[in-house]
Amino acid sequence: MPARVVAFHLPQFHPIPENDRWWGKGFTEWTNVVRARPQFAGHHQPHLPADLGFYDLRLPEARAAQAELAQEYGIFGFCYYHYWFNGHRLLERPVNEILSTGEPRFPFCLCWANENWTRRWDGKDAEILIAQQYGEEDDRRHMEWLAGAFRDERYIRIDGKPVFLVYRARRLPDPARTAEIWRETAWALGVGEIYLCRVESFPDERDDPHALGFDAAVEFQPDWDNFPSALRREAHWGYARTLGLASDLYQRHNIYDYDQVVRTMLAKPRVDYKRFPAVTPSWDNSARRRNHASIIRGATPDLYEQWLAGVLRRFTPFSAEENLVFVNAWNEWGEGNHLEPCQRWQRGYLEATRAAIEAGDATLRPAQVAATATSSGG
Repeated sequence: MPARVVAFHLPQFHPIPENDRWWGKGFTEWTNVVRARPQFAGHHQPHLPADLGFYDLRLPEARAAQAELAQEYGIFGFCYYHYWFNGHRLLERPVNEILSTGEPRFPFCLCWANENWTRRWDGKDAEILIAQQYGEEDDRRHMEWLAGAFRDERYIRIDGKPVFLVYRARRLPDPARTAEIWRETAWALGVGEIYLCRVESFPDERDDPHALGFDAAVEFQPDWDNFPSALRREAHWGYARTLGLASDLYQRHNIYDYDQVVRTMLAKPRVDYKRFPAVTPSWDNSARRRNHASIIRGATPDLYEQWLAGVLRRFTPFSAEENLVFVNAWNEWGEGNHLEPCQRWQRGYLEATRAAIEAGDATLRPAQVAATATSSGG
């Protein structure tokens, strides 16, 4: 079975009362996007949408257009970020309406973004707007809500098990106990077995997920800890800045070269546990951060296609349905990280996605089936 390419999807493209209070009336992700400006020569900002425009995800037409476009270019489904805070959900309307209406007819799964919401957009504990609070009773209540989504026929499954991602598994006080409660509750509610994935989002999340009671890991890109060095940080560049001969922007921001990133990521060693791979089409969060932004310069659809095709060629599914490959992301416009058409590249990244899928030799051959039953590469 060919690899199933799943794109992370950000639902923060509609106003909510909390964001009105925290950021100003009418705030959405577009608010940051349109404020972005180039920081240095050749810096591509702002990232502006093309075909879909400045959409509002409260509109079913917008959600349908996203799904139609993704499907046209070979993307299997979306992984929607899910914001649960001890029973309180944020940015829930798009998923609620997808569940209640049955539209669009497009596969999806959920990733619990279990970080504190802060003013710094990084999940750290400074200036907390709403905090995560964990507990066994909340674990049960959470699964009771999730069970409704898991029963949806569009929900992405592996061997019949609904796939659920956790962004910061080690933030849970006892991840193995939470996983146990979730599994017991899912069985009691008639959902059956579930397939739990921990996202390798931070350094403390990069070990065997089975130790936490999870079934598999999901690589997260950008993988900053394994990146090549940031550009222009050598001693001679510091001397040039002191003399006024070089811009300090490369010191204020972490700037990387996309071509180097692609080569470095494709050369990463395999891990000895079950992990689904990931790629990113680009990255530039200077729309959100005026200082200390992380910017990958020089991203193009052609280089992205090389990365995705290389990952698809290298990836051996663990079984016929343990074949997920993730793209970060479908629509992270505030992080300069999107497959959706933009005014610079139009549908270039979507065309590159389809070409990589077609050329990536992602088909699981019959001879591989037995071997993949015990494979642990990723």
